[in-house]
Amino acid sequence: MTSDQTGNVAPPPSATRLRARDTLAMVLGRDVVRARDDPDTAGSGPESAEGVLLPLGLRLFLLSFLMLFVELALIRWLGALVLYLSYFSNFVLLGSFLGIGIGFLRARSRVNLFPWAPVALALLIIFVRLFPVQVDRAQTQLLFFGAGKFHATGPPTWVTLPCVFLAVAAVMATIGEGVARTFVRFRPLDAYRLDIAGSIAGIAAFTLLAFLDAKPVVWAVIVALILLLLYGRRAGLLQVAAALAVVGILWSESVSSTDIWSPYYRISYAKAGDGYHIAANGIPHQDIVPVRKMGKTYSIPYMRAPGDPLNNVLIIGAGTGDDVANALHMGAKHIDAVEIDPELYQLGSHLNPDHPYQSPRVSVHINDGRAFLEQAHSKYDMILFALPDSLTLVAGQSSLRLESYLFTFEAVEAAKAHLNPGGLFAMYNYYRTTWLRDRLANTLDVAFGQAPCIDNPNGLTVLSVSVSPSATHCGTVWQRPANAIAPATDDHPFVYLDGNSIPGLYLVTLGLILLASILLVRPASGPYRRMTGYADLFFMGAAFMLLETKNIVQFALLFGTTWLVNALVMAGVLVAVLAAVEVSRHVVVRRPALLYAALLAALVAAWAVPPESLLTLSPLPRFAVAVVIAFAPIFVANMVFAQRFRTTGDSGTAFGANLLGAILGGVLEYLSLIAGYRWLLVVVALLYGLAFITGRGHLRAVSREAPSGSPMAEAAR
Repeated sequence: MTSDQTGNVAPPPSATRLRARDTLAMVLGRDVVRARDDPDTAGSGPESAEGVLLPLGLRLFLLSFLMLFVELALIRWLGALVLYLSYFSNFVLLGSFLGIGIGFLRARSRVNLFPWAPVALALLIIFVRLFPVQVDRAQTQLLFFGAGKFHATGPPTWVTLPCVFLAVAAVMATIGEGVARTFVRFRPLDAYRLDIAGSIAGIAAFTLLAFLDAKPVVWAVIVALILLLLYGRRAGLLQVAAALAVVGILWSESVSSTDIWSPYYRISYAKAGDGYHIAANGIPHQDIVPVRKMGKTYSIPYMRAPGDPLNNVLIIGAGTGDDVANALHMGAKHIDAVEIDPELYQLGSHLNPDHPYQSPRVSVHINDGRAFLEQAHSKYDMILFALPDSLTLVAGQSSLRLESYLFTFEAVEAAKAHLNPGGLFAMYNYYRTTWLRDRLANTLDVAFGQAPCIDNPNGLTVLSVSVSPSATHCGTVWQRPANAIAPATDDHPFVYLDGNSIPGLYLVTLGLILLASILLVRPASGPYRRMTGYADLFFMGAAFMLLETKNIVQFALLFGTTWLVNALVMAGVLVAVLAAVEVSRHVVVRRPALLYAALLAALVAAWAVPPESLLTLSPLPRFAVAVVIAFAPIFVANMVFAQRFRTTGDSGTAFGANLLGAILGGVLEYLSLIAGYRWLLVVVALLYGLAFITGRGHLRAVSREAPSGSPMAEAAR
């Protein structure tokens, strides 16, 4: 039985900043070759042969691996220890994006910050360990949805969030600068290959460790070893001490607790009588209770369908097995138990006193609930959504939750399609707010064409509805209020958002992120007035960030919100980026305006085929069509960017403009709270339209370039 949870999928790294940092060297190509061949330049910086143990190619691969690995580790670790990041899940991502961008802008600075990377990382870890922000269990009030209050340890939001944002930016700037200083020593195409290969390897390694239940100390050991290997004989006492401090602190954290690090949560559990209390990321999450002590509360759905034979039952959100044990107790002959988190399932297998997962009548599926509904072909006498949602958001957010696509109108329709005649669908939770309860009841009303039964025992709300009204024995029928909120949809899956708006708290926070980004980019990129000549790159950065977000969301709907799906999508984005760079290096587009036309056509095609329309296809054709629709705009957009960027005369200022645009794009993601994800394509098209208009002068200049002696021709060689 789940109570409250923070079910954030750790977001993948932004391909926007990968694409932007990689193409930064495109315009530096004139300096890249000189930096590699000029003995005066080649002997400077941490990349010089003296003291370096690794060949430059392996060094760049490891640096790119390290950057992605550390970014993912910070997202996971900070989210598990700082409660506020449950409300601002992309906060660490934006701080990382900004830091890496600044690091690349400092690629040729006189002062090298890369040796300070372990120190910055150690200071961040010490701060969070000294001032963790978690639910204060000493208080009777734990965590309330909506406008409710909760008591938390640690500093207040206005102190913790800025500190985390700036500290993450500092850590990633030091590592980003190390990547950049090695990056510019290669010919651009060679650098791209090594950089993207290392980035993909970083994603793959962290994904593998997540599924192996590796604790943070394992991440720390990997990071420390790579850092010391990269420093080689240049590693001083400070670097060694800081790296050992990172490992030591996280080792102490790991051995002092029984926490389990699943792909989604930091799970802790404690004995409670003959059961267990389970918390996720420090928030009360589930209770394992013997079925004999569950009482009648969780048996209400069975009471509402007394004639149901229960030959086949589906439970989504099976967790540690209480609801499965109850279904077995009520006589279910077969149960499909769906749980997204493998470690919660393992805990239930070992700790649940009724051992429901050992029953031959139970089939376990470790999968996203919505994905299972789309993939399964079975019919059920009863389908239960057994507290699978996370109720910790102040309001909806642009980052997807684990259950974002499980409570939409389309999801309920999919569940209805799996019911036998007379079958019953039920969902239950401690909704705590009347408007949320009414919204979900309204969703059932619209999908089934009848108002559901509603029960409220001990604060738990149970909503039950049947395909056949005569098969349901209702105690109380839900009455639609005059202000009932419309159902959430696959395009606007923010079930916890009361209305289509951006909450004021988010607006203030996002405004501060923009302000901090503007102030921090200025010293590295140069005066703002010089950026006006690169307005088209600014708009490209914003557009591509939104395009990337739309694709991640699309694949989450089509294939599930699991960590593996997100990692595969991000790897696919990087491959598309590399393909575009490869093509742009060997193909001179004399009329770049044609690329804008091709991009517009790809965006129109993506708009014409809504992602939900692909759910009717079998998995293989669905994947093929989704890849074409999602990655065609990414490929062409990178062609547009690459053709433009390598003709710039001031690479630092140009990259700064693109970086600020990308950060704006990260903020513009929240427009989906108002208009939905599909309309992000319209915003993307408008931004690329602005890029076309503001960059017309550059387009004409490119079209007039001669094939020989031009930067494009030089790059093609």
